[in-house]
Amino acid sequence: MSAKKTLQVTLAFVGLLVGAGFATGQEVIQYFISFGVWGLAGSVVSGILMIAAGAVIIHIGSYFLADEHRRVFRSVSSPVVSRFLDIAVSLTLLAMGIVMLAGAGSTLEQQFGLPAWIGSAIMVVLVMVTGLLNVNKVTNIISAVTPAIFVAVIVAFGYTLTKLPVDLGSLHELAVQSGSPVSPWWLSAINYTCMALMLGVSMSLVIGGNALNPRDAGWGGLLGGVVYTVLLAMNAFALLVNFDAVGGSEVPMLQLFQTMHPWAALGMVVVTFVMIYNTTISMFYALGRRVTVNHRHRYVPIFLGLCAVGYVVSLVGFGTLMSVVYPIIGYVGMVLVVVMLWWWFRHREDISVEAGRRNRIRALLTKRRAQDKEFSEFNEHQLRDAAHDSPADDNALTGAIDTQVQQDLADGSGDSPSPSPERG
Repeated sequence: MSAKKTLQVTLAFVGLLVGAGFATGQEVIQYFISFGVWGLAGSVVSGILMIAAGAVIIHIGSYFLADEHRRVFRSVSSPVVSRFLDIAVSLTLLAMGIVMLAGAGSTLEQQFGLPAWIGSAIMVVLVMVTGLLNVNKVTNIISAVTPAIFVAVIVAFGYTLTKLPVDLGSLHELAVQSGSPVSPWWLSAINYTCMALMLGVSMSLVIGGNALNPRDAGWGGLLGGVVYTVLLAMNAFALLVNFDAVGGSEVPMLQLFQTMHPWAALGMVVVTFVMIYNTTISMFYALGRRVTVNHRHRYVPIFLGLCAVGYVVSLVGFGTLMSVVYPIIGYVGMVLVVVMLWWWFRHREDISVEAGRRNRIRALLTKRRAQDKEFSEFNEHQLRDAAHDSPADDNALTGAIDTQVQQDLADGSGDSPSPSPERG
């Protein structure tokens, strides 16, 4: 195992999960705090499911060396189910993009008093312009803001601790009056987690696909789920304790920072808007690329058209859209989670065998690169057979491992212990 690669997977997975939703706090209110103190238990249930399902999805991504979700869906389910999941993921991208546009309007309205349609219009113009540029470079820069959400949650939690003790009984009674789109509390927690996984499954598989060692991927997903659980529980606790001040707000986290200091709120509105932007461009760009996968020349008009339709629908309102759209996505996400968990349970031994196979491929490629060792014709047959037996694409697998071997040799770490290529 590589501790460095495990950490990379962990941070990438947490960054994917902790985005605009944590920044606004609205979904935490609706899915958890609307059940009062039971919402804290719900955050733990959500976290446990995220730890298990997230680790499995990333593990599977590494097993197939995934670079997109469709091939994985076809490999782990029947043609009908895989087609259903593919369509559902595409619709999820559109639905989430619409909700984020509405969230941008609510954020600027709450902080600066601008009409919601203006804030949404500013966001959709930014998204349209970015979608016509090199979106990868732009979103990589914006993604650097993700750690600010971690800091915001920790600051909110620390601020909340200074207000203790509080009357949790009265806060509970106040919170349960807000209502939830899904009940009871444990089903709401499961629905929320499946919604988040439905949103992030494509990228989670790719994150796993970038980890050549399935063990690194699995542990990275597991640790990422643990970090997510801690942040979710801290966020839920902070919003519950401060519910009397933030409960009626469209953007509760922004309102919480407003109670701290006006300058804190100004910083939070920037972070929230940027995180919403990052999520929105990711949704519409990915959807545009998916819809035009066989007709790339139509990307521009279709992308702009999707953004325009999304803007019109977003005028329904942030809270309203979230309470309607998110539960539907969550229920569909339950199908995804069951499919992934069941396939992994039945093939976990295959994944373990594949991890050993990749170690042998790495040892063979290291031997081929070494100037002081002979790489025989028998070794070449071993390498070809091992790559052929892998569920990943032969050329993609050997190419990725060979690149890693070259980097390790250049760094002077090519002599680290590895299984003998003669074994197995």
